[in-house]
Amino acid sequence: MLSIDVPGAGAWRRIDSKEDAVLSLGIDAAPAADHAAPIAGSYVDVSSEELLAGILHSLEDSKAEDIAQIDLRGKTAIGDYMIVCSGRSSRQVASIAERLVDTLKQDYGRLAKVEGKETGDWVLVDTGDVIVHVFRPEVREFYQLEKMWQSASGGTSDRR
Repeated sequence: MLSIDVPGAGAWRRIDSKEDAVLSLGIDAAPAADHAAPIAGSYVDVSSEELLAGILHSLEDSKAEDIAQIDLRGKTAIGDYMIVCSGRSSRQVASIAERLVDTLKQDYGRLAKVEGKETGDWVLVDTGDVIVHVFRPEVREFYQLEKMWQSASGGTSDRR
């Protein structure tokens, strides 16, 4: 049994059922039809290839440079694809990652894990199926992350 206190017209009142909560909060309790268009921010089930295409599009729109994609399928369980790209400055690196996270949330309903946005040298965006690394050029050159994966995957990288 659900029992919560919520603010009402000038006073708190107790809600004891799902139906009362739906009515009180103005939520549409009717189930969505199977053929209904997805609501912005709701989870959209797409293949890793479709997700990859959307991510690449977002990166290109954000003016990411030297975009390389690495096919990880059958080589590791961490994901299906890895993308490595660069931004010209710490601010652009953070902005590219932020825009990507917003796109993932709005278009696919995906909440990505993000690391490193505060410093903007190397931002990791993990969507589960696709892992995105956004670097400042100097940091990318130092770590040479894609070279490690290219040799492990037989050199199957597509640089844009």
